[in-house]
Amino acid sequence: MPGTVLLLAASPVGKGCLVDAASVLPVLAAVAPSVLSGTDTANVVELADPLEPQAVLTRLRAAATAPGPLTMFVTGQLQLDRRQHLPHFALARTTPATVRYTAFPWHWIAEELRLRRPGTTTLVADLHADAETWDHLAAHPLTAGPYTALYGRIAPPPPRRTVAAPTYMRAAATILRSGHRPPFAQLHQQALTRASGEEAARPGAADIVLAPLPATGHSRAGQAWPPAPEFTVAAPPPPPTEPPAASVADTHESITAAVQAGRHDEAAALAAQREQEALRTHGPGSGQVLHWREVRADLAMFAGDAERSCRTWLTIATTRLDAGQPADAPAVESAVDRAHHQWGRIGDAARARELGPALAELRLRVPGRREGALDHVQQHLRQLQTQG
Repeated sequence: MPGTVLLLAASPVGKGCLVDAASVLPVLAAVAPSVLSGTDTANVVELADPLEPQAVLTRLRAAATAPGPLTMFVTGQLQLDRRQHLPHFALARTTPATVRYTAFPWHWIAEELRLRRPGTTTLVADLHADAETWDHLAAHPLTAGPYTALYGRIAPPPPRRTVAAPTYMRAAATILRSGHRPPFAQLHQQALTRASGEEAARPGAADIVLAPLPATGHSRAGQAWPPAPEFTVAAPPPPPTEPPAASVADTHESITAAVQAGRHDEAAALAAQREQEALRTHGPGSGQVLHWREVRADLAMFAGDAERSCRTWLTIATTRLDAGQPADAPAVESAVDRAHHQWGRIGDAARARELGPALAELRLRVPGRREGALDHVQQHLRQLQTQG
C-alpha cells in the first residue's frame, strides 16, 4: 500500500522570523519518496510557507484520510495566541498580534490524526519557539495525539537579529538522502547528534527533545514530563475528551479498517456501540460519550452523509456549551466549524434549511476564527429559502 508524506515548512515574513524553515525543503525533496515514507511508493505533498491556516488544514485532512502510512516532516516556529495561550504553528503572515487568525493551531494536528490506525503515523518536527512559548512549554509539553509517534526537537529563541537554521531537520534529511532509512528512533538520535555538533557554540538553554513513550504511543517533550491534555478548557473542567488509549485502540483500529474498506455502516455501528457503553458507564455529557459522538460525526463525513455529520456536530457543540465550556474553547470552535462545513455540503435544500437556524444560533455564540462566518450562514440560508 502506498504511503503519504507531508512536508510542511513555514516561518513569518519579516522581523518575526526565528528560523529559515523553507531552506530545508530542497534537501527533503531530494530524498526518494519511498525512503521518506518507508513504503515501496508514496505520494509527497509539499507546503512551503503557506499563507492560510485553512490551506494547511485541507492538506492535512486529505493526508490523514489516505490509506497507508503517513509521515509528516514539520519545520518552523511555535507562538502562543494571546487569548487562550495555545501553541500555534506560525505561517508566512503570522505576527504576535494575529497568531489566533493567521497561524495553524497545533492541536488541530492531533484532532485530524485521531482516527488513524495506531502505529501508522509519524511526525518529525524541527521547531523553534519564541520566549513566551518556550516558557509555556516547560509546563505544557507538546503532543501530537495518542496514536502519533512524535520525534524531533524544539529549540529556544535564537539571539536577537538572528535567524536560526533548521539543523535537526537538515541533518535528518541528509541522512535519508543516502537512500537508507533507519528506524525513526535511530534516525532521531543521529539527527540530534549532528545538529548538536553544528550548534555547539550556540548560547542558551538546551533544546526540548521530542520522543514517543514506548508503552502507550503518546509523545512528550523531554524525558520527564507526562503527556499534556489535547485541549485547554476553562472551569468547570469536564472529564477527558478521550478514554484511556488502552481501551479504545482496538476499536479505533477496527473502525479505521472498516472505513478504508468502504464498510461505513460497520464502522458507524462500532462507534455507536462504544458510545452507548460510555453513556451507561459515565453518563450523558461525559468526555467519553463526546469522544465517540465526535467519531460518529467524522464517520458520517467519510460516508458522504453531510446531514448526519452536521446534526451530530451541532449536538456536540451545544453539549459542550451547556456544560460551561467557553465559546472560544478549541473543542467548541472545532465542533461548530465542522458543523458549518458539513452544512454547506448538504445537497437537499429542505434539509439544509431545517438545520440552518440552529447553525446560525450557534454562530452567534461561537463566531470562530474566520471573519464573516455568521454572515455566510445567513446568506446561504437566504439562498436556500428561494429553492424548492
